[in-house]
Amino acid sequence: MSEISAEAKPQPFRLGLIINPWAGIGGSVALKGSDGVAAEALALGAVPLAQQRARAALCELLPFQSKVHILTVAGLMGEDLARELGFAVTVVYQSASEPSTAIDTEAAATCLAEAGIDLLLFAGGDGTARNICAVVDAHTTVLGIPAGCKIHSGVYAITPAAAGKVVAQMIKGELVTVQDAQVMDIDEAAFRQGSVRAKRFGEMQIPTELRYVQSVKSSGKESEELVLDDLAAFVAAQMEPDVRYVMGSGSTIAAVMAELGLPNTLLGVDVVENGELIASDVTAKQLQTLVKPDATKLLITLIGGQGHIFGRGNQQLSPAVIRLIGRDNIQLVATKTKLQQLNGRPLISDSGDAALDGELQGMMKVLCGYNDYVMYRLGYED
Repeated sequence: MSEISAEAKPQPFRLGLIINPWAGIGGSVALKGSDGVAAEALALGAVPLAQQRARAALCELLPFQSKVHILTVAGLMGEDLARELGFAVTVVYQSASEPSTAIDTEAAATCLAEAGIDLLLFAGGDGTARNICAVVDAHTTVLGIPAGCKIHSGVYAITPAAAGKVVAQMIKGELVTVQDAQVMDIDEAAFRQGSVRAKRFGEMQIPTELRYVQSVKSSGKESEELVLDDLAAFVAAQMEPDVRYVMGSGSTIAAVMAELGLPNTLLGVDVVENGELIASDVTAKQLQTLVKPDATKLLITLIGGQGHIFGRGNQQLSPAVIRLIGRDNIQLVATKTKLQQLNGRPLISDSGDAALDGELQGMMKVLCGYNDYVMYRLGYED
C-alpha cells in the first residue's frame, strides 16, 4: 500500500440534503397535492410528514456517522433534522422566507451542486424533483426520499428506508449502479378536477442497487473478454466530434483503441480526435500543449488489485495535465470484476500532488459495460 502524504486527509462522504417541509401535506386532507395549498392544508389539520420520511432514510446512515458530512439548508429544509441525529453539518443556503418555496429548493440545489457533493438526497414529491431537475447538471447524482402525494418520477427510492440503504452502500464502497431516470409531474389543478395530465420534465442521474448479473454472460459468469468488447463498443459510439480524447494506458483502454481500429501504446498514453490518432506515446510536456480547453476528455482505467488510477505507470498524466482536463472530464472505465477485486477498498490517486489528490476524492462514475455505470469512491483508506 502506498504511503499517504500528511497533507492529504481522508474526506468523509459529502451528502447534500434538501427536505421540502411541505411535501405531501395536502394528501391526508384530500387536497391531492401540496403545490400552493400548504396554508390551506395546515388549516384543515394536516400534519407535515416530510421530516419523518427523511428521518427514516437518515437513520440508515447512523452507523456511518463518522464517515458522513451533510451539506444542507438551514432550519426545516435539512439542518434541524441532521443536527438532531448527530451528523456533522454545514449549512450552504438559508431560505428567504417561511414557509420555503420552490425558488428556495432550486437555489439550495444549485448551492449544493456547486459545493461539490457526492450525492444530493432530497425528500419531496414530483414538484420537488422537478425543481431540482431544473437546476442541476448531468454531473450531479441525486436520489429522492418519497414524501409527496404523487410520485410519478423515477428518481425516488421505493421507501424512505430504501433510500438510506442505497446511500449506505455508497458510503461502504459497494458497487452501486447509476442510471438516468425520468422526472415527471402532473397538473395538480387539473388533477383536483379529475384529470390526470402527466408531463416529462427531464432526467436526472440516480444510484440504484447493483445489478449483479452482467449484460454479457458466459455460462452464468462474467466473460471479461466479452464485457470489454461491450465496453469498448459503447465508448467508441459515444465519442464526440472535435473533442480530444487522452487515452490512458492498460488493457481496458487498449480494447477501446482496438474498437476504433487505431494502434495503441499499451504502457503509454495516446491522443485521439475525430477517430484519428493524432499523437502517440506522449510525454507530460506534450500533453500540456495538446489539451484543448473545454474540449478534452481523459479515458483511464485502474490497476487491478491495487485501485490506483494515477501515479502507477501513467506519470505522463501529470498534476498539471489532470488539472487542465478537469475532474468532470475524467471517464473511468473498468469491468465490475476488476472493481469487485478491490473488496470495497477505494480507488487511489497518487499523482504526486497531495492537494490535487484531495480535490479528486469523492464518488466517481465508472463505465463497466455497454451503457452500464456504477458509482465507486475515489479516496484514501481510513
